[in-house]
Amino acid sequence: MTVPGLAAESPDGFGRMYRRSLSDEPTVPSITTVIAQQPLDLDGWRSYMAARHIADHPELREALDSPARIRQLVRTAVDASHEYARSAAQRGDRVHGFAEQLALQALGRANRLDEAREELSRNGEEGFGASVESWWESFGVEPIAPEQTVWNTSVGYAGTLDLVARINGRVCLVDYKTKGTTRDGRVKPPDDKVAMQLVAGMKAEESLVDASAGEWEAWQYGEDPLLIAVAIGETEYAAVRVNPDVRKFHWATFCRLRRVWAARVEAAAAGRTLLPLPPPPGTPSQPAD
Repeated sequence: MTVPGLAAESPDGFGRMYRRSLSDEPTVPSITTVIAQQPLDLDGWRSYMAARHIADHPELREALDSPARIRQLVRTAVDASHEYARSAAQRGDRVHGFAEQLALQALGRANRLDEAREELSRNGEEGFGASVESWWESFGVEPIAPEQTVWNTSVGYAGTLDLVARINGRVCLVDYKTKGTTRDGRVKPPDDKVAMQLVAGMKAEESLVDASAGEWEAWQYGEDPLLIAVAIGETEYAAVRVNPDVRKFHWATFCRLRRVWAARVEAAAAGRTLLPLPPPPGTPSQPAD
């Protein structure tokens, strides 16, 4: 997947941010950074992955009588849960990259589709590529712009849309979500929060023309597009659309989360949150324990 050239991780820990050109400093948060201000509990998922690693470990029975060995297994289980998350993110990048190259080929532009397909094959992920192609063919996708970076000055954010396309004559904003498979072989559906991501993209004011020159143009595809999320699995795809009746509520939530992000930045700039507090003058010091 092409990494957005204008995006950079904040050195202060405030997430991914965007700049207006390659020579500028980042000034606004990304769409996903804003959405990340909403609490998301991953502890249950990480705990499950760690517990499953221990339960499936071939040395578990022998380790039951050794507390030290049990502690070692717990440490490896925690590491395994982090590795699983990292691997899933890398798989998502490969699948997104394949979808991007497929769009570039359809547009008659230079592409690395064969390389992207081979990369999926090397990692045993051919099924994900087949699901992308199945969705593409079933919906008759006519790509307009893959990996389109957009900007909203009024609220203060930017982001990169996976795909702007025309389907059955209708302009669509598309977001891909690489998903696992249920026990019955069905792809897991996208999470509801994808609606906020797509609505924020729809509400953009400008789209990137040239990153080096910092050239932007008015956003042409925000007037009532169809907002589509496509879950890409190993066995199939599942496409959903955002209900137009809920768009305004997700937009309102996004704007509030943007203010939360700004408040965090302002609070950090104000100085340390917790300061040392010595005893009042003239009071005897507490004896050491």
